[in-house]
Amino acid sequence: MDSNDKTAGDIFECQLCGDCCNGFGGTYVTDQDILKIAAFINADPTTFVETYCDYSGSRPVLTLGANGACVFFDTKKQCTIHPVKPYMCRAWPFIKTIIKNPENWNAMASACPGIKKDIPHDTLQRIVTLESQQLDQSLS
Repeated sequence: MDSNDKTAGDIFECQLCGDCCNGFGGTYVTDQDILKIAAFINADPTTFVETYCDYSGSRPVLTLGANGACVFFDTKKQCTIHPVKPYMCRAWPFIKTIIKNPENWNAMASACPGIKKDIPHDTLQRIVTLESQQLDQSLS
């Protein structure tokens, strides 16, 4: 298959392993994410960050639970906030930084069994751009 014909499904197939819910420097949450998650779990959005987040620099990230995974990850149920999961989780692994830094794809693939390695940079940039645009349009 020509690399110009590859689609998102050709280079990533989620294995439902939950590895992406463990560490990786934290899951950033936007103001919209906070409002949606707080409403979903019946939490006060004004205290959500204080209760469910830590900071990475100046940005809130979801706290890790005792098991080292996202506080909203349950090994039996998987993601307990799946219907309102944060933007960063919805985008995974087609995160916008791959457009500028496609060399990071293989590093992500080393931690995620669903990501296929050694995809040409131009193919990654094309697919990530398209997936990002589609996600942004679906949320607006």
